[in-house]
Amino acid sequence: MAAVVIAVASLLISHLLVRDLLNEERAKMQVWADAMHSINAAGPDDDISLALSVIKSNSTIPVVVMSSAGDVIDFSNIDISRKDTTAYLADFGQRMQRSGNAIKILYGDSTDYDVVCYDESIMLKRLSAWPYVQLGIVLVFVVVAIFALLSSKRAEQNKVWVGLSKETAHQLGTPISSLMAWTEMLKETYPEDEMIPEMSQDVKRLERIAERFSKIGSLPEPVESSMNEVLEHVIAYMDRRTSSKVQMIRQFPDHEVIVRMNASLFEWVIENLCKNAVDAMEGAGTITLTLMDEGDQVVIEVQDTGKGIKKKDIKSVFTPGFTTKKRGWGLGLSLARRIVEEYHKGRIFVKQSELGKGTTFRIEMSSK
Repeated sequence: MAAVVIAVASLLISHLLVRDLLNEERAKMQVWADAMHSINAAGPDDDISLALSVIKSNSTIPVVVMSSAGDVIDFSNIDISRKDTTAYLADFGQRMQRSGNAIKILYGDSTDYDVVCYDESIMLKRLSAWPYVQLGIVLVFVVVAIFALLSSKRAEQNKVWVGLSKETAHQLGTPISSLMAWTEMLKETYPEDEMIPEMSQDVKRLERIAERFSKIGSLPEPVESSMNEVLEHVIAYMDRRTSSKVQMIRQFPDHEVIVRMNASLFEWVIENLCKNAVDAMEGAGTITLTLMDEGDQVVIEVQDTGKGIKKKDIKSVFTPGFTTKKRGWGLGLSLARRIVEEYHKGRIFVKQSELGKGTTFRIEMSSK
């Protein structure tokens, strides 16, 4: 705001200076025209040295003197390195007359007159253009400053989320270790209990979640993994933890699709999309997982039959902190985009969404 105010003030001040200089140049040309009149009206014995001095003193303002008939009589400070000099000078004089930069020289009672046609000096033209150049520089500065501010804010947000993730993983570490020890003791004490293996699976699940959080902010080394298996793990997990009213449909190619990735983190991405789909469907509907092998590119689509996303919210769904849920931090899709785009050099976006009909998220990754 300060930069804009300074630029506008500078523009106004420069405009006032240009106007004053323009009036000064017009006054000079009036004196120049009077000197020309004095020379033309002088007798054989009149002293015209002062008038000649005034004529010669103009070294910056372009001038063309024309007769009432439109003939060029004299000119000064004009580049005549052109083929048709007379036509150029005549055109210059006519343009200056149309713009109002002309002074008539009358000679007594005669109907004949000369016209002094003049243009602004080069210095005045440069001074007139400079405020706009200055304004452009200030605008570029403002745009760069805003971009830097937004980038700094985004980087600060990323640091907060990364720090939160790592601290969460750290805090989960101790209780998970204790739970693992307790489950092992329970297995030895109650070897026939059917619930203990399920508890053990949940503890392992917690351990995997903590591991995922700990990897946020670092660059995990991708390895060749089967995308089919990753999606199958997600489907199996969602089937156990959602109601029978949620149907999971898989559309996979017949062959294994191998991609260089961190399977644990990528599985988290698909889980987030599926959990959001379940919430959008309010616990009843269909989630379709589609895997496509397009040669140099692997595409995954997660389609639901939920309530859809408003058009105005589509651009904001990946923004940290944005959520339409009453209970939610708005981190899931933000982390999903970070995992896909920063860690796997892929792309994730909302392919299609229609209110009342559902949403389709699309992930595109290189197969190499």
